[in-house]
Amino acid sequence: MKSVSMSGSLRENVGKKDAKAQRAQGLIPCVIYGGKEQLQFVVEEEQFQHLLFTPDVKFVELEVSGKKFEAVVQATQWHPITDHLLHVDFLEVTEGKSIVIGIPVKLTGTSPGVLRGGKLVKKIRKITVKGLLKNIPEEIIVDISNLDINDMIKVGDLSIPNLTFVENLNTLIVNIASTRNVVETQ
Repeated sequence: MKSVSMSGSLRENVGKKDAKAQRAQGLIPCVIYGGKEQLQFVVEEEQFQHLLFTPDVKFVELEVSGKKFEAVVQATQWHPITDHLLHVDFLEVTEGKSIVIGIPVKLTGTSPGVLRGGKLVKKIRKITVKGLLKNIPEEIIVDISNLDINDMIKVGDLSIPNLTFVENLNTLIVNIASTRNVVETQ
């Protein structure tokens, strides 16, 4: 899995007024939890560019006032009108402890159903899995080269070693829908 390095500084004051003043200076209030201690800190807004605005799943090598942490983004809060980042929650990753994270789905291959005029319908972009950080892949590759018209692949059809799916196993990932342009073969 890819990683991003970030650095921040501890917040002296915690509260609405302080958070608003820090956002005005281009700093984003953050919290990290899940380990031995919970820390509240701020990070420059530009540092989130390569972490949040990408389809890739990344873990963060975070340095807060000299202490180093490995973490993943647990939650983000955005302004409802301006879409500015307001707050980020990080979950500290500890050795031997499972995490729950969404992994992007990548389709490979050429479907015979699409070549005959069917429509490729991708239902979900990410699949939520649970496992150790070292076992989590960058992406889940789904081969569609065997899909004909009206065929589908569900989450339960996939198998990834050392990971369990948090999604419902009947959740549809991709299907080939029939259209008016379907060419009949005999």
